[in-house]
Amino acid sequence: MSINKLLEQTVRASRSLLSLSDDTTNRILTEAAAELVAHSEQILTANAEDLARMDPANPKYDRLKLTVERLEGIAGDMRNVATLPSPLGKTLSETIRPNGMRIRKVTVPFGVIGVIYEARPNVTFDVFSLCFKSGNACVLKGGSDADSSNRALVHIIHRVLEREGIDPAVCTLLPPDREATTELLNAVGLVDLIIPRGSSSLIHFVREHAKVPVIETGAGICHTYFDSYGDKDKGREIVNNAKTRRVSVCNALDCLIIHQERLSDLPHICGKLPDSHVTIYADEPAYAALAGHYPETLLQHADENSFGTEFLDYKMSIRTVYSFDAALAHIARYGSKHSESIISEDPETIRRFQQLVDAACVYANVSTAFTDGAQFGFGAEIGISTQKLHARGPMALPEITTYKYIIEGDGQIRI
Repeated sequence: MSINKLLEQTVRASRSLLSLSDDTTNRILTEAAAELVAHSEQILTANAEDLARMDPANPKYDRLKLTVERLEGIAGDMRNVATLPSPLGKTLSETIRPNGMRIRKVTVPFGVIGVIYEARPNVTFDVFSLCFKSGNACVLKGGSDADSSNRALVHIIHRVLEREGIDPAVCTLLPPDREATTELLNAVGLVDLIIPRGSSSLIHFVREHAKVPVIETGAGICHTYFDSYGDKDKGREIVNNAKTRRVSVCNALDCLIIHQERLSDLPHICGKLPDSHVTIYADEPAYAALAGHYPETLLQHADENSFGTEFLDYKMSIRTVYSFDAALAHIARYGSKHSESIISEDPETIRRFQQLVDAACVYANVSTAFTDGAQFGFGAEIGISTQKLHARGPMALPEITTYKYIIEGDGQIRI
């Protein structure tokens, strides 16, 4: 079947979601979570097929890999979404005009949301659960790396939907080829919104070629600034967590900025990183501070390419600055407006950092690893928006709704 025909089916199916009660929606999400756990062996077998085609040294390997624990986590996120209040039908504002006309601004679904993503099969269930809860049909365009896993996951979703008498086209998985991506990006009138999740190259491609509205998400060049007033023990734990917790995700630390007055503390701050074999690309002052204290095989001289790079690997750069303003300038030049953190004990410095840094998430004495919909209490996320139009930061239920105006009167006419 052609891509256009598949999308036409999705549009028709999306209309049926408008009449579903919230209780029905929650029950279906809970059933899908149970099916996911019950058929974990089947999913892991499909995932093993995908993993066999990828080099374990590839940073995407960790994103692609599913385990029993990760499947249970995905199911838990889906159950969390089911417990959240519906984002639909909420009155955002209400006014009565002088002529008695009543105008209400009410939340509604977008309709059909297309999500393009790479080797991250967990996105399949996250997107479905959030879209279904918010009354949106979803079109999934996964990468070829995860095709077996995605097909196994969508098969489970379709089985639950069919059992409940709901058209399975409300969750449509497209073929993993580039042609499907091109057709999705040009599906004006069939798709209301596209959200790319993946590398900066994927996001740039979607932005440059889409005719359908796009919300940019994903690329995260994240910094942590260790201020002259920073606590070195907090810094040691935060830097290690932000860098090593999961290197293949967009909230991982890419560059540590350190005030030159604290260079003597740099070996302590980086003290846990060798345990994870983190390669450091250090500028000259930082290199001199670490030499003899950090494994020689893991310490490299930084060049211009070391900054503004989303490593997605056990790699990190270090930039030395001589002032707070220089730290801000570095972030402004090299950041992606995703997540930035400061380590400081000075309230005024923290306040200025929070005020002046332009990013979706700005942290003080906290690891950037918390930029995540579930960690923010949203149940799950459909992506991290790095733009400013409509949505910013972790996107969940409220961000995948729009609104319409409901106008009521009693025979008013305009003169």
